Amino acid sequence: MIKIFTLSALAVSITFASPLMKQAKNAGLVAIPDSIKEVRKLVDNPANPITNDKVELGKMLFFEPRISKSGLISCNTCHNLGTGGVDGVAAAIGHKWAANPHHLNSPTVYNAVFFDAQFWDGRDPTLEKQAQGPILAPPEMAATKEHVVKTVTSMPGYVDAFKKAYGKDVVIDYVKITDTIGLFERILVTPAPLDDFLNGNEDALSTAEKEGLKTFIDKGCTTCHGGIALGGTMQAFGVTGKYKYANVGDFKGNEYGLVKVPTLRNINETAPYFHNGAVVTLKEAIQEMGRIQLGLTITDKEASSIETFFNALEGKKPEIIYPQLPNPTSSTPAKNVN
Repeated sequence: MIKIFTLSALAVSITFASPLMKQAKNAGLVAIPDSIKEVRKLVDNPANPITNDKVELGKMLFFEPRISKSGLISCNTCHNLGTGGVDGVAAAIGHKWAANPHHLNSPTVYNAVFFDAQFWDGRDPTLEKQAQGPILAPPEMAATKEHVVKTVTSMPGYVDAFKKAYGKDVVIDYVKITDTIGLFERILVTPAPLDDFLNGNEDALSTAEKEGLKTFIDKGCTTCHGGIALGGTMQAFGVTGKYKYANVGDFKGNEYGLVKVPTLRNINETAPYFHNGAVVTLKEAIQEMGRIQLGLTITDKEASSIETFFNALEGKKPEIIYPQLPNPTSSTPAKNVN
């Protein structure tokens, strides 16, 4: 079984709201609640309520490589849950070892449930809708809807799991499969020391982390990196200067030139940075953001202070045990690496 919600501290030491705590909240930072019940309300989908059986099935499908054309690529390939929910390369690698044609970096799936929009251009509003895209994209998993459905329904283990999760009359179609993957992704929430601090535990952050938080706020970083996700909204990119790696790939944002702001949660695990993965270090990322988004020169000392604060965004991951996937049958589609 997977532990659906694992919180870093269900019981915190409630003290008083310090000036910094108030400043952080006034700047728009929002804590993941310290109540499992409240977290569940935040992440649940009323149209497809979360249950343990659905989560277990969604986990299997998330790790299932046979739904890809090659039979080698799963959702976890690019969104590796053991490495911060990312693949760690500048441009995502898909079918036939092809790099993303727009040189787009794989964003983390952790805490993506809190984003206002999915994909770098924000074209999909939910995790369930987002899950439909990469499976069918030629440079990614390169499958067809028919292949995915035939693969899943060819294995009695999956058919039984769908009936257990949704009832004996369930129709196993492409949308039901991807909805179940998206439902699993909804529980990938990682509460961090910052949440404990915002929830009232003054001792959750070190002195250096508090100094870094104040620098982060004072410099205006919360303009884009706010809310519960510390990101996840659509914003203009290159407001006060041109991104120095703008020529890496051809991505220009959505039709209005807006780009989804990446979450800063677990940012220490998700290098390289920016939509095209062209920045390797946090120091450069912080200073480049200051230059092109805020019109500021962020000093080495200030960047180091903000980096220290980022340690407080390192969250506790849900406990996930790699699933044993159903056996194929004679009707399971063959792998095709061509």
